[in-house]
Amino acid sequence: MDKPPIHPYILLIIGVISISTSAVFVKLAGGVPSSIVAFYRLLLAVVIMAPYVFLRHRSDLVKIQKKDWILASISGVFLALHFILWFESLNYTSVASSVVLVSMQPIFAFIGTFLFFKERFSAGAVLSMIIAITGSVIISWGDFHISGIALFGDFLALLGAIMVTGYFLVGQNLRQRLSLTSYTFVVYLVATVTLLIYNLALNVPLNGYSSYQWLIFLCLAIIPTFLGHTLFNWSLRWLSASTISMTILLEPIGASLLAYIILSEGISWSQWLGGSILLLGLMLFIVSTKKLIKPKVTHDTEKF
Repeated sequence: MDKPPIHPYILLIIGVISISTSAVFVKLAGGVPSSIVAFYRLLLAVVIMAPYVFLRHRSDLVKIQKKDWILASISGVFLALHFILWFESLNYTSVASSVVLVSMQPIFAFIGTFLFFKERFSAGAVLSMIIAITGSVIISWGDFHISGIALFGDFLALLGAIMVTGYFLVGQNLRQRLSLTSYTFVVYLVATVTLLIYNLALNVPLNGYSSYQWLIFLCLAIIPTFLGHTLFNWSLRWLSASTISMTILLEPIGASLLAYIILSEGISWSQWLGGSILLLGLMLFIVSTKKLIKPKVTHDTEKF
């Protein structure tokens, strides 16, 4: 198959809209430990996927080589750490600040793809990346606090960006050989186990949550996970980790708008200005890197 059945950028847009709800859902969970929110988000996703995977794609799991199991496990650990750090950051800083710092991952993805995949970008692509990142910073410039609790939250969000970059970089390699379903299931499963171990080690209670909070867990499993991360995993077969990371820079805009509507978190003029600059940089980057990766996998189709 020389071309994807659906253009990756279309699904990236759906994915970005979906993940923009994540920070708001975490805030709405109110009082639930961050690691528990992350654990049940992925556990419910795994439970929902399991029947389909074992009935329709069991053979794909059997065919996974030992090396790829190890890499998928590493990817899953990166994903778990990303959620722990990012969700925890939302307890100390605003949605805008947290999301914008997590969205700084293109800096790390650019370095990673350069070092590990020998990926090169034109001067125009580098310039557009700088423009987009500048816009991303401006979005929440007035919301940064270089002191105390907020600074700690900003630091956690930045570490979360590094972890999710590792998740995408490992995934870029694996998605050239594994199907979407098998890769996603293994990664989500490993991340779930990692979060379970983390919660047990810290004696975080696994029960005692309200029906409303369980609804939030379910929404997180379906919307930002299946309609967000799963679509990004699909796109890794066709697009580089750096390109996907650049597209995710749209998340601060969506998250800030939702936080304004649902959580009454104000949007400043700097956030509006930053959003416009970010969109400009993103469009320039996509034009500069529009060539798709030729897939190495041999699957006839990629099913969701």
